[in-house]
Amino acid sequence: MTEKRIILEMGTGNDLYGEDYTKAACRAVQDALHHSSIVLFKSLGIDHREMRVQVTIGVQQPERVDIETLRAELPRGRPEVQVVHGGLDVHDPDNATTHVIATAAIAAFLPLEPGAWKLSDAQG
Repeated sequence: MTEKRIILEMGTGNDLYGEDYTKAACRAVQDALHHSSIVLFKSLGIDHREMRVQVTIGVQQPERVDIETLRAELPRGRPEVQVVHGGLDVHDPDNATTHVIATAAIAAFLPLEPGAWKLSDAQG
């Protein structure tokens, strides 16, 4: 069996006043998850635990993200979380505040038999 990506979703999240990188990252993950509905598991009788979920989070200070908290945000599959330098910090010098913006990419993979699936001819 070959593992194939079945979905890719992106999201953004922020923490405007607490400089909490984990909170911003969790909100980015939830934003990405709310863009998708993977009905194929129930429709095709596939156990969602077969799915590998690859999460990449971008923030300006990756070391400040709690990976276990992020992993708990994922309701399906076997999550793998990586935090990289990205996102955006917006400084507000008048109020001595930094607004944290995180980005998330969530890819889901399933083991599939090569050639087991093909698109039907829409005209035929």
